[in-house]
Amino acid sequence: MSLIGAFFVPLAAIPRLAVSAHTIGMMSGLLLIAIGAIWTHFRLSDHQLLWLKWLWIYSSYANWIGCLIGGMLGAGRTTPVAAAGMEGGAAAEAAVLVLLGSVGVVAVFAAGLSWWGVRRG
Repeated sequence: MSLIGAFFVPLAAIPRLAVSAHTIGMMSGLLLIAIGAIWTHFRLSDHQLLWLKWLWIYSSYANWIGCLIGGMLGAGRTTPVAAAGMEGGAAAEAAVLVLLGSVGVVAVFAAGLSWWGVRRG
């Protein structure tokens, strides 16, 4: 999806943020591939592995979608550098804030659980 999103960058209200969404989507895809490549090295219970999978998937997609919504709808309050001060409607700004704000928390948990899972016994 991130590859296709690159074609819509010229149509975005904040093109720089739309490019960021494209880049984040590509990097998140690579991160998910890397996590998958070392999946057998995680020493976690089935329940913990399920959490780990969905934490990484959520953080990857929420980060991409948050930036994509911000770029397309001009909601840049949460991303002032990429948005160069542009602000969008209240609903779009709230959606971006919730998505990108939650990414920070979820990614910390995903990284911590990943570290815990590959630790040496």
